[in-house]
Amino acid sequence: MVGFLDAGVRPAAANHVPELDAATHEVVLALCIGFSIPGLLPPLLHNDGVPAEQLMARARTAGLVQADGRPSEELRAALLKDAEVYQVRRLQRALVDLYCEESLPLGRLARQLATDGFADERLAGVLESEGAALLSADPGSALELLELAVAAGADASRTAPQRAEAALSVGDLDTASRILEGYFAHHSPEARKSLPDLPRALRVSCALWAHRGMMSRAADVQRWAATLRPPEIEPLGALALLAAGDAAGARRLLELGGHAPSPSLQEAADTLLMEGALLSLDANPAGTLPTLIRASDTLDAAGRVSPSPELPAGFAANVALLAGSPQTALSLLQAALASGQGGQGMRPRLCLLGGWAAMLLDQSAAARSFITEAARTGVRLGPRDELLLASLEVGLARRAGEASALVRTWQKAREALLHVSVDLLTVLPLTELVIAAARLRDAEALTPHLDDAWKLLTNLGGPPLWSVPLHWSAVQAALLLERPDDLAPHAAALASRTGTYPLAATFATAGKAWVSVLAEHFDTDAVEAAARGLAAAGFSWEGARLAGHASARAAERRDMTRLLSCARDLRPARDRTARPDVRPEPRPEPRQGGPDLPADARPHRDVPARPAVGSARTVVSPPRAVPGSGPHRTGGPALSGREREIAQLVLLGRTYREISEEIFISPRTVEHHIARIRRRFGASSRSDLLARLRLSLEPAGGSTAPGPAGESPNGRRLIP
Repeated sequence: MVGFLDAGVRPAAANHVPELDAATHEVVLALCIGFSIPGLLPPLLHNDGVPAEQLMARARTAGLVQADGRPSEELRAALLKDAEVYQVRRLQRALVDLYCEESLPLGRLARQLATDGFADERLAGVLESEGAALLSADPGSALELLELAVAAGADASRTAPQRAEAALSVGDLDTASRILEGYFAHHSPEARKSLPDLPRALRVSCALWAHRGMMSRAADVQRWAATLRPPEIEPLGALALLAAGDAAGARRLLELGGHAPSPSLQEAADTLLMEGALLSLDANPAGTLPTLIRASDTLDAAGRVSPSPELPAGFAANVALLAGSPQTALSLLQAALASGQGGQGMRPRLCLLGGWAAMLLDQSAAARSFITEAARTGVRLGPRDELLLASLEVGLARRAGEASALVRTWQKAREALLHVSVDLLTVLPLTELVIAAARLRDAEALTPHLDDAWKLLTNLGGPPLWSVPLHWSAVQAALLLERPDDLAPHAAALASRTGTYPLAATFATAGKAWVSVLAEHFDTDAVEAAARGLAAAGFSWEGARLAGHASARAAERRDMTRLLSCARDLRPARDRTARPDVRPEPRPEPRQGGPDLPADARPHRDVPARPAVGSARTVVSPPRAVPGSGPHRTGGPALSGREREIAQLVLLGRTYREISEEIFISPRTVEHHIARIRRRFGASSRSDLLARLRLSLEPAGGSTAPGPAGESPNGRRLIP
């Protein structure tokens, strides 16, 4: 047999098949290409009058054809590789001709032949049309079809915008960038104005720069588009200018575009998104969130995937989180994830914003679940989302009091900041990073980024929705660093907006309360009112923390009890994920700014939180983990829920005061609980108690506590 036996490749049942003649070999090759016998008969050159059916019978006898009348995939690959190229191409062309003569659909055949390397404009046209039809519904398949179309002979420039859009929609920023680079780079500046499908290419380019965290470059794309005749303007292009700090330019762009109302859900969603973005700059932005929610709902209903600097759900979530509405943000994001808003490429970003909402709701397990879901998408994060993830990890570590995790995540966040430029959507990560930088005494690392942020907000007129949360973070940072000169301008900025923006008044009141608490000269009524005000505004964790710290500094027992009760009221549904027992690397304590700064200012021994495992495509909050739950070693007396919780914190290196601040009971009560635990275990010493607790509470095989018995890593005594 020509080629096949020479290649040493035989079907499973053909070990004793005699050498085949050229005619039989030609028939088998035709079957590999796509002909069928009987049915679509191939034009044979070597049959010498022998009917194709008879040659088919020979091939079947030789074991070269399966029951379905087709060669096996292994045989097909070997034959196509070994056969003469001209013979393969002749048969492929004849098969396409036959399909066209019979008016048979070319879809599946076009994919197969293009994959086999056959170029034909008829195949290219079919593949290009099918790819374009799938672009908004299934961009992954669309990209595959469009690439095959180019391989089959379609014009690379004509298909480049669609291919780049498909690549961006599945989250492949690098492929989208390379496609657009080839599209623009091979033409002169003047020739670029007449490139095929230019409006799509500009829309994709704008979104691509935004996803890379360079919104100023996205804005430049739109400015260039405005110079074309006629100008290529879309509402989402104006969004890039606004996010880059050019609100006036965004409004001019919208006026230049002059878009009429449209029945398209996609276009209506774009228009609502831009309207909501402009409303977010008002002195009283009350109408912003409802408009953005309608934009998100409209795009959910459309079910289309289209390139955008930011999704309606993403922009709305940023607004809701900064305005103190994390529950609204969470509900909105869950709906967007369920509908597939933005496609697979945008799913990680929506998940990370969902994690941020869960963090503000004091649901760390749910936040970890969102992070896990973002990773499970398999989409490589762009620089903008890398920053969002790093900042979220910083926030979780800070709220858990995990010092070494905070150091580790802060380093990642610092690096992530170097890859993006500051824009309006960077404000949310900065609100967390400002406080973390102050706690770690590394505030100078944020200086250039904060300078850019304040400049951008000033250019936008200092909109309270965006600037007030950043001022509040700066106030907390100044308190941690004990820098009254830094505190004054931000406190004044909050005070100046109390009449028009209620959240500014809440933060201003809370700032005054913190100052009085740190000075240990405060009015209990005022502190409780400030704490409850923070919780009512959507910042219950911060309100509980304020009340908890004030309770530890109260001069009267009744005030301490009252403030502890307030703190517990504000955090009734905290979830505590079980932490793995690991040996953290000892780190020196940051310099203390005062005797009793807030817990965020003081280092704690860090044990990284175990990520909660969320099921694929699941975005609901998981059930809260019970402290000490999971597989433990047997032995030791049974402990109550509160005793087990305190014992776990003791093993994590917490002091009496740290435990009291974390679970909102007095240090004296903590001491009583530990004494009772010691009696239950019959421990004779500190080291004996710790050893017994490890045996009773740690997961099998766990290890803990580097340091001397009864001490935290910084040398402070844990147990008397």
